[in-house]
Amino acid sequence: MNGQSERTAAVMGRRRIQRSPRRSVHPIRPVGSCRTEPAVCGHAPACPSATALDRSAAHVVAAHPEQGWSLLCNGVVWFDDGGALLPDGRAVPPPPPQPMSKTRR
Repeated sequence: MNGQSERTAAVMGRRRIQRSPRRSVHPIRPVGSCRTEPAVCGHAPACPSATALDRSAAHVVAAHPEQGWSLLCNGVVWFDDGGALLPDGRAVPPPPPQPMSKTRR
């Protein structure tokens, strides 16, 4: 703080409060800088890893059906259409739609 603003603050009866810089509670990390696997799963049996083919079998940690996604225990964000975001930032596309079978009656 310069001398002029100190005098002005003293004359006006105000004190300047030294504040610490704000820190985010949840810092934003660039894609690829996060862990590839979250903390060890405490479920028995353990949930499949994010890179396993059966990754969707992990327990749901946070569900948001109104938005169409759920966070799984292994760090995967699972979408209602079957697509997913892996913890390392890679996207897994949803499976292709299955053709309807023709049934004869």
